[in-house]
Amino acid sequence: MATGKTYKSFRYSNNLVWDTARRGRTSAPGKPDIEIGSPPEFKGEAGVWAPEEMLVAALNACMMLTFVSFAQSKRLEFVAYESAAEGVLENVDGKYRIVEVSVRPTLVLRSEADIAAAQTIMAKVKENCFISNSITADVTLDPQFQLASDVAI
Repeated sequence: MATGKTYKSFRYSNNLVWDTARRGRTSAPGKPDIEIGSPPEFKGEAGVWAPEEMLVAALNACMMLTFVSFAQSKRLEFVAYESAAEGVLENVDGKYRIVEVSVRPTLVLRSEADIAAAQTIMAKVKENCFISNSITADVTLDPQFQLASDVAI
């Protein structure tokens, strides 16, 4: 009889307090509060994080952290990692939803061999990022790789 691998479950929580108009503060134990609100296009104010931005940021961060985790396990050292992400919010069948998110990381590495290793790792990132596995939006990952000798850092 074959036994499968047992995985742990984890729980994450936060609190939310409404402040005024379309603004509030979210908090979690031991972390700074984050002001959140509707974006200006939905009668909110500029200058605070909107849930739409937070979702895109969560995916972008998850992709980075998944890459970093795999790179560390393979002992791949990289010089820099920077990533831009953009989500598209559309009305689909009368309901707004994020329909696509594009993540464009740029990695700076020391050698061609490191670039090849990073490309192999990056090919596994999307399928292993729990945020991309948790949302229905189409997610694209378009990494760029550069040699440190070609970049002014």
